[in-house]
Amino acid sequence: MHLQILVAVVLITMMASLGKASAHELPQYCETSCGNVSITFPFGSGRPGCYHSPEFLVTCNRTHSDGPTLFYGETNIVIKNMSIITGEIEVMSYVASDCYDNGSRVLNDSYDSFLKLFKFQISTKNRFVAIGCDTYAYIQGSRKNENFGTGCISLCTNKNSTRDGSCSGIGCCEIKIPDGMSTVNLTLNSYNNHIYVSDFNPCSYAFVVNQENNHFKFSSTYLRDFGKEVRMPTLLDWAIGDETCEIASQDTKNFLCKGNSECIEEYAGPGYRCRCKQGYAGNPYLKDNCTNKNECQGGNHDCVHKCVDTVGNYMCSCRRGYSGDGRKGGSGCTVKQSLVIMIAICSLIAFILLLILVTWVYVGVKKRKVMMLREKFFKQNGGIMLQQRISKDGGSHDRFRLFTMKDLNKATNNYDESKIIGKGGYGTVYKGILSDNKIVAIKKSKLLDQTKTQIEQFINEVVILSQINHRNVVKLIGCCLEAEIPLLVYEFIPNGTLSDHIHEESKSVAVTWDIRLRIATETAGALSYLHYAASVPIVHRDIKTNNILLDDSYVAKVADFGASKLIPVDQIELETLVRGTLGYLDPEYLQTSQLTDKSDVYSFGVVLVELITGQKALNFDRPEEERSLAKYFLSSLKNGRLFQVLDQHLQLKELPNEIIQVSRIAERCLRVKGDERPTMKEVATELEGIMASVIQKHPWVQSIENEEEGEHLLKQSANYYAFTDRGSGSSSTFDSMSKQITLPAASGR
Repeated sequence: MHLQILVAVVLITMMASLGKASAHELPQYCETSCGNVSITFPFGSGRPGCYHSPEFLVTCNRTHSDGPTLFYGETNIVIKNMSIITGEIEVMSYVASDCYDNGSRVLNDSYDSFLKLFKFQISTKNRFVAIGCDTYAYIQGSRKNENFGTGCISLCTNKNSTRDGSCSGIGCCEIKIPDGMSTVNLTLNSYNNHIYVSDFNPCSYAFVVNQENNHFKFSSTYLRDFGKEVRMPTLLDWAIGDETCEIASQDTKNFLCKGNSECIEEYAGPGYRCRCKQGYAGNPYLKDNCTNKNECQGGNHDCVHKCVDTVGNYMCSCRRGYSGDGRKGGSGCTVKQSLVIMIAICSLIAFILLLILVTWVYVGVKKRKVMMLREKFFKQNGGIMLQQRISKDGGSHDRFRLFTMKDLNKATNNYDESKIIGKGGYGTVYKGILSDNKIVAIKKSKLLDQTKTQIEQFINEVVILSQINHRNVVKLIGCCLEAEIPLLVYEFIPNGTLSDHIHEESKSVAVTWDIRLRIATETAGALSYLHYAASVPIVHRDIKTNNILLDDSYVAKVADFGASKLIPVDQIELETLVRGTLGYLDPEYLQTSQLTDKSDVYSFGVVLVELITGQKALNFDRPEEERSLAKYFLSSLKNGRLFQVLDQHLQLKELPNEIIQVSRIAERCLRVKGDERPTMKEVATELEGIMASVIQKHPWVQSIENEEEGEHLLKQSANYYAFTDRGSGSSSTFDSMSKQITLPAASGR
């Protein structure tokens, strides 16, 4: 048998003649507050006349242990707040509990709660909440003499399965309160008498709580002990009487909404409510208590400029010269039309004049800065010195050009990315078309030292390179000194690098041994020319297959003089910091830093080996003993395995004598000591002799025909201007710019 305890309000229904107060003045003896709760009519305490009717009676206990406490009627239901604006009071209601000890219900525990209201209703802002891990809870009630019920279930197997703040059925469940409820009965029960959860949840709890401002948030600690004396805030809706505004207003004597108050039609429950009219404030249930509200003084207005208070309202005004209703939500304050037109015209004229002036000044200043900057760079990069050198040499003046930034910007479409034909560690190469429709390669370098000595050396090298007129050397056409770093302009070689044609399988088949021998001979002749025929001997210092370009007829063109050094005629060697490409670098130069023409000889020897074997100079994908092509080739040559290392794309069934001869030349070029290596003049002479013997053995025309057979493959090659080798890390470079001048020439151009 359930033990029923009354934990909510039983409203007073006594028919005692306490009288009713109509819309009149409140007696002075009525209490207006209790503790921190204001008592506002129609609620009141004490004598008749202080409250409207018995259901609005409240009692203030000023000797309560918690201090002055306001109770509902003569019950022990505590009122925490009341509002005449929303028509609500907040009371503290009891919590129903259902506890078990070893599966047996604990006697004298409240396991249900009963709340009966005759006039007031439970607000739908409340929620019905149940707490427990073995709990099902019901809320039963009546609405207009009609009974109904609903409920929720809360289950869980352990405390860790719950989540703080969540009341969705695991340890805690909640449902909305139906509207119009005036009588409520809460009932708790258990499926297994909390046997399986008794160690952390011996009890179930249920209550109705105001959730408008999140008064209740579930915590897993509530499963152990929610508290038997806990009360929860519950919101009640109240109104005057049972009649609507229309019917109640007919009783002019007892109707409370008079004077500057009005009856609220939005209230859906029984009875009516009052509120002060717009522009008035006060208690709408008291006679003449709704008085004018000064919106201007309180800042409760939407005036743009000036607020003027009126009875029950306010007005807005605008400044002189402005018109409108003066309200933010209305037309506001706008300038009168004539003034607007005048201001607009003057402002527009002033703006246009200012814009023209600013634009003119900006363009002029910017143009002046650009001109000054270009002039600064021109002088800084040795432009005056170069002009003097060119003027002294009438021949070079006709061949070598000084380009302006405007010329090269136009040629490259302002250095558009689509014009890039090569990138590397030293800069970028662009394909350009000059005003005379000549196609050129324009190199934009990254680094250049700016000391006076190095600039002089740079100008000297540019002048010398501009005078080189060799069939197998890429021609330097001119330069531009108006940029921070000079730009060099070379002739455009369309058929890519030698590295492309011997290392890419789709191209290497077409490059026969006769073609390779001719390329080697032409390259050797070009290097011999640089070493012995130039006005000042030039050591290239970075000979590799990536720096040997091929035109459409496979004519070799030695390119990229960015690392080159001029060796005075009275010196046979020059001390520099080491620079070059791993795999091609002269080991003696690497150890001593003494640069000689024999350093180029060593690098050319590696190029010969690449032409014979078709392998890269340095490849870390090969076994350790085969990574360095030079060492691997010398070892194979020593052990009589030359045929085994030949390029398979040569498709040779036997070892031709000329390959043996070229291999011997390569072996001599690759000797560790420079003194033991031949000169480039000797190498070029020997290769020319081998070429002559090949031509005698089979006409050169046949070789040309072989070239034409592969022409459609070769013309597919990209216009490639690379600064560094690609793949397998063989492009690692020893480089120093601190003791040498570097020509910002394109690698391969």
